[in-house]
Amino acid sequence: MKAIELRRKYIEFFEGHGHKAIPSAPVVPENDPTVLFTTAGMHPLVPYLLGEPHPQGKRLTDYQKCIRTGDIDSVGDPSHLTFFEMMGNWSLGDYFKNESIAMSYEFLKDVLGFDMDKISITVFEGEDGIPRDEEAAAAWEKAGIPKERIYYCSREHNWWGPAGETGPCGPDTEIFYDTGKPACSDHCDPTCSCGKYLEIWNNVFMQYNKTKEGTYELLKAPNVDTGLGLERVIGLLQGKSNVYETELFADVIAKIEELAKNPNISSSRIIADHLRASMFMIVDGVRPSNVEQGYVLRRLLRRVIRHMRKVEFDPNNVGLLVDTFVNIMSEMYPEIPANKATLVEVIEEEKNKFLKTLEHGEKEFAKNVEKAKVEGKTKLEGPVVFRLYDTFGFPPEMTAELAEENGMTIDMEEFEALFKEHQEKSRAGSEAKFKGGLADHSEKTTAYHTATHLLHKALQIVLGEHATQKGSNLTAERLRFDFANPQKVTKEELQRVEDIVNEQIKRDLVVTCEEMSLEEAEASGATGLFASKYGDKVKVYTIGDFSKEICGGPHVERTGGMGRFKIKKEEGVAAGIRRIKAVLEEE
Repeated sequence: MKAIELRRKYIEFFEGHGHKAIPSAPVVPENDPTVLFTTAGMHPLVPYLLGEPHPQGKRLTDYQKCIRTGDIDSVGDPSHLTFFEMMGNWSLGDYFKNESIAMSYEFLKDVLGFDMDKISITVFEGEDGIPRDEEAAAAWEKAGIPKERIYYCSREHNWWGPAGETGPCGPDTEIFYDTGKPACSDHCDPTCSCGKYLEIWNNVFMQYNKTKEGTYELLKAPNVDTGLGLERVIGLLQGKSNVYETELFADVIAKIEELAKNPNISSSRIIADHLRASMFMIVDGVRPSNVEQGYVLRRLLRRVIRHMRKVEFDPNNVGLLVDTFVNIMSEMYPEIPANKATLVEVIEEEKNKFLKTLEHGEKEFAKNVEKAKVEGKTKLEGPVVFRLYDTFGFPPEMTAELAEENGMTIDMEEFEALFKEHQEKSRAGSEAKFKGGLADHSEKTTAYHTATHLLHKALQIVLGEHATQKGSNLTAERLRFDFANPQKVTKEELQRVEDIVNEQIKRDLVVTCEEMSLEEAEASGATGLFASKYGDKVKVYTIGDFSKEICGGPHVERTGGMGRFKIKKEEGVAAGIRRIKAVLEEE
């Protein structure tokens, strides 16, 4: 069975049990600044798990693209991945433990044909006045799992939530497969990390509401949220010893080992995992940077390049691996081949940037390691780590890896203090130095900056409020504006957008600027996707009665005289992300 067939069987099974299939959300959560990436199938469904009615009903199923960065240091072992696919099914106040467990058992046994003698289960043992989950244990026993393979475990292992301080939460039951490895001790059980037991499925039962007082009340309409890891399950079904031997990775690993002069399996897996994860981030609109999602992407790509050099795989051949992944994933993820040109462009650009500084940075690192060893030190000091980051683009995590290879550690606490100080200085000087990120402060570029505000508002008028800004790039000759939209913008829609912008220019609207706190700006109705980079005080630019945005500037004083706005091109740059290129023509 191939991975795509496993996914199809899962969706069809739950559709057959009254579930509606919903599409995967992007790996970057929409309208959720609290986390960088979608980490599980339940993440996009949190509002519905908290009580908001879902338009598709009370029974849902899907497959969700996920990114988890907490396990980066474990990547290279047989099962950990940065990007993975989570298949899930949900009950929003409909069925509960008995039905959920019965369906999970049926799918594993009758659809996938698992040897159920190799399945073990964990359930919640009870804590803080909450009773042990006898109901889930009884449901498993009724389904066919004997008592001796049902383990009662602590909150650490078998409890979910709430998402915040209060709200829905509850016990879960986890499904483990016995890999056949020998037990590490007489006390080895599914909670052990020795590798004998591999977790494949987790059923969360949200049956309590945690109050402000810290007590737990039973919910009137409890929910079920489950997650089945596609990569792990397909590896087991194919009889592979690890996920990297499946068709999802095998051709890429083979290509690396074919072209590397000094291959090792750990580096090959890290290269394959990180490159695959990076491709999904790029397709969903992430670009390398030094902040937030962009920082994670940069870190992954730079680890790819460093491990390529470590195994003597020419980084200039990274495009061959991209091509191989495009072929592997084209059927399961058509957005990957559809955005191949963008993938190659972004990865090549970051590779070239890093290679320019890497050699010098490694020499600087080696010099500091040698100096520290001569002085009898086993830890690289914070200023050294910060200089490698600030001057040579070394993420501190990479410096830590290099240090570990040399029997040393780094002073992460001191680095973080220096980094925070650097951020504060940069923020304080950002307006004076960069005027809101513009490298060129000419009259024409200032007009283009104002035009992005008009374009942003016009797009939301024509397409809807979802058409939010995802990025922009300005020169004295043109503007480039990225925005969220699920499909290509029609010629008629583009013409309407263009007409609306030109109407505002002709109205000769006054552009005013007010300085206020971020809270005051948001209360006034000002929008601003990147407000946090401007500090506690923000500038709010208002263009007549048309637009109001938090921005660093600069802007024209009036819209009249900006020129005629003309859209030259509209194209897709990632899944759900469109790009407009436009000019201001002289009238």
